[in-house]
Amino acid sequence: MGALLTLDQVKVHFAVRKMLFSTQTVRAVDGVSLSLDAGETLSVVGESGSGKTTLGRASLRLAPITEGHLAFDGQDITSVREGKLNWFRRRAQAVFQDPYSSIDPFMNIQQILEEPLQIHNIGDRTDRVHQALEDVRLSPAGEIALKYPHMLSGGQRQRVGIARALILQPEYILADEPVSMIDASSRTEILYLMRDLQDRMGIAFLYITHDIATARYFSDRIAVMYLGRVVEQGIPGEVLDDPLHPYTQALIEAVPEADPTNRLRDRPAVPGEPPSPANSPAGCHFHPRCPQFMAGQCDVVDPMLVEVRPGRFVACHLYEATKDAGPEGSYVETKAEKSDDVQT
Repeated sequence: MGALLTLDQVKVHFAVRKMLFSTQTVRAVDGVSLSLDAGETLSVVGESGSGKTTLGRASLRLAPITEGHLAFDGQDITSVREGKLNWFRRRAQAVFQDPYSSIDPFMNIQQILEEPLQIHNIGDRTDRVHQALEDVRLSPAGEIALKYPHMLSGGQRQRVGIARALILQPEYILADEPVSMIDASSRTEILYLMRDLQDRMGIAFLYITHDIATARYFSDRIAVMYLGRVVEQGIPGEVLDDPLHPYTQALIEAVPEADPTNRLRDRPAVPGEPPSPANSPAGCHFHPRCPQFMAGQCDVVDPMLVEVRPGRFVACHLYEATKDAGPEGSYVETKAEKSDDVQT
């Protein structure tokens, strides 16, 4: 059985005005290939501006794909006209980051949840609305349905957003930082809820987040993005406990620990700021900030995302994967020796 969602070398570039009569190209997503199986969760992590949200929007055809291909359930939908995508819109939904701006404040919860049903000409709307509210543990459903968004807490509003995504019984949901703007206690409840819904309904999630801790809990696989590209991918335990790419290592080091004795410990910091996606560096995009930079290689050759272990992918010149010629076809990871001109 093939993947439910496939992105093949997807690029999303935007032309923005630089000066009065000139424009420049912003490479928000710059050649990403990912796949998502039915019932699976793939988390995409990285700094702000790494292209995570744009990638998620591209997966729903909400951001224009400049190059590459997007396929859903084996059907290429990269260039399909919007009017021909009703079947896809019903099977793929989104939960957005801000529960305060993503639902209409002038509609009550009944009207908010009925709207997708009206668009797709689905009957039994009241029953479906009440069932969706029960699914996200908002009860009594009849009373909640008559309320307006301002009468609910942030966590309750986000549950309404999840209910709106669920009401069409989709197979794929883009969850774009769904817990970043709610309090810690509600955050845990929402994540447990999403996991329970996935187990019961078999929903596939593309989970966009900068919170590595929640990515570890909620993911089957993790993809790390930097400046529009995936630099590392694998199962959470391997990627987060044994990061290979220097950028992933820096992300893990930056995670605070609940230990008062480590306040004086020096944390290695990645120098500089992420470059602008409108002016991406040549070669490896991370090389201007990389502590293991190799001149003449990292700044010239763009590393490919290669499989260095079964199911473990890295885009870095420090690693290369070779497939053993033996009967088991085992993978051997080799680490390139630093050249004399390595800069630290």
